[in-house]
Amino acid sequence: MQQGRARWLTRLAIVTGMAISALPAYAKQSTEPVKISSFSGAYLAARIAEGDNDLDSAIAYYKQALAFNPGDTALQQSLMLSLIAQGRFDESLVYADKLKEVPDVERFSRLALAVDTFHKKDFTKAQYWLKLSLESDLDRLISGVMSGWAEQGAGQASEAMVSIDKLQGPDWFGLFKSFHRALIADASGMPEKAEAIYAATMQDTTAGGAAPETWMRNAQAYASFLARKGDKAKAMSVLDQAEAFSPGKLEIVALRDRISKGDKIAPFVSGPSDGASEILLDLATALNRGGGEPFVRLYLQYALALKPDSDAALVQLAAVAEQLKNGEGAIALYRRIPDSSPLKEISDLQLGLNLADLDRHDEAITHLKAFVEAHPNDMRAYLALGGVYSSKEDFRSAANLYDKAVEVLKTPTAANWNIFYQRGIAYERLKEWPKAEPNFRKALELQPDQPQVLNYLGYSWVDMNTNLKEGLEMIQKAVDLKPSDGYIVDSLGWAYFRLGRFDDAVREMERAVSLKPEDPVLNDHLGDAYWRVGRKLEATFQWNQARDLKPDPDVLATLQQKLMKGLPPIESNTAQETPKVKPEPVPAPKG
Repeated sequence: MQQGRARWLTRLAIVTGMAISALPAYAKQSTEPVKISSFSGAYLAARIAEGDNDLDSAIAYYKQALAFNPGDTALQQSLMLSLIAQGRFDESLVYADKLKEVPDVERFSRLALAVDTFHKKDFTKAQYWLKLSLESDLDRLISGVMSGWAEQGAGQASEAMVSIDKLQGPDWFGLFKSFHRALIADASGMPEKAEAIYAATMQDTTAGGAAPETWMRNAQAYASFLARKGDKAKAMSVLDQAEAFSPGKLEIVALRDRISKGDKIAPFVSGPSDGASEILLDLATALNRGGGEPFVRLYLQYALALKPDSDAALVQLAAVAEQLKNGEGAIALYRRIPDSSPLKEISDLQLGLNLADLDRHDEAITHLKAFVEAHPNDMRAYLALGGVYSSKEDFRSAANLYDKAVEVLKTPTAANWNIFYQRGIAYERLKEWPKAEPNFRKALELQPDQPQVLNYLGYSWVDMNTNLKEGLEMIQKAVDLKPSDGYIVDSLGWAYFRLGRFDDAVREMERAVSLKPEDPVLNDHLGDAYWRVGRKLEATFQWNQARDLKPDPDVLATLQQKLMKGLPPIESNTAQETPKVKPEPVPAPKG
């Protein structure tokens, strides 16, 4: 089976090297909440709305519940956190003040009050609010670094650097401490100290591996510092090191271009509010690898409250919306990215993909066509627009678009394998195999070990009963390269099934379903394999399971037939027994 259709919004970001993380929810738009006449009703409605990520409704219902019981601190806490998570920061402050002495929530309430005092430039008060009675390691790092920035704002930069340096905690504190000490020195007119600390932080690539985004932001800050100092050659050397560490980072590419042109480079952090925003952003980004999602959302909103034009925080919050299938929220956030930002282009691409995900295909196509015309050499644009065409099953338009992309390329590089892969898919879906096959071969010429291409070409050969040995070897190689990819493992199982090796098919399809138990087609295929080895009761169970997982209509129709009649005898079954799942229409991650 070729890789199944999946949500593809954030895949483009993965291909282009942009860090878009799996983050918590950004609230869905909602209608005006119903007025509820009891405390329990309002509370229950608030919890349901919160569970549905409809934070605006949750806020309204929590307010209704508080009208019945104004002193309920648990309700106040839920309301405050919902307001912060939704970006309604100023509204949260009244509840933060009420909860400032409640130990279980002070890490959030006092942090909100500290952010407010940064706005007011009352840095002594900010330090007071950042003193907590209960602290985790994370709390201690946040409050310690933010207190350092408050000291810097109060004119005590040297003391700030010492206090941050003295922060006690696990080894992973080191990168964040050194980065912010360098930023404070830079912002406070201590160039020799700033350069020394920036350079030392750049050398700590081990810490960079644990928190790569923060390490890369140190590289940006250091290169910006050197450019302002007039040391263009050294700034470029720092950017070379950053590029080697994480190729294709958009902010690095843009900064290199600006330094090359001799543009005026602004300080990376201009003052205490920016610095406080930076530590919250740094930690939110580091936490986004899983397990800390509720904190990530809140810290990003705190960071944005301190620096409302932070393009990095806006993009991360847009990713939140995408992860929870809130395209409207993502679009609104992407529209806030300023034209001057190096993230503007990728934001425009993601905006178009979100329009498509909302089934606003005409708007998405218009938006992305305009982008292609404005950036004719940007292969990401062709892949994004081609993905929208493919999601509509307009493979002719996709193929024509990719033809134009290939014309523009002239001399393809390894990074361009995906253009040929997607063009091959488009022609294969149009049943024009003589045009499809050379594109798959070209993609493999550019990226010989690309598992998606190996899988697609190998499966296509097996499905057409040609090049069987080579096709099976390709699929096996793809499985070896990506053994945890349920779709590719299923391809191997389905190839065995097509070859009549049903016991082998059962083994691989069982593994595929264990990897992707929620996929209806993989369950459908396993049912077919069970039927062929005589395990008909288990086959019926798998088909029922596949039906209950809400497959596409064409798959559902075949499932209903099989549940009534089973599979026909092999001798009369000359056609493919299970419809192929549509291949993924947008770029797969770099392999």
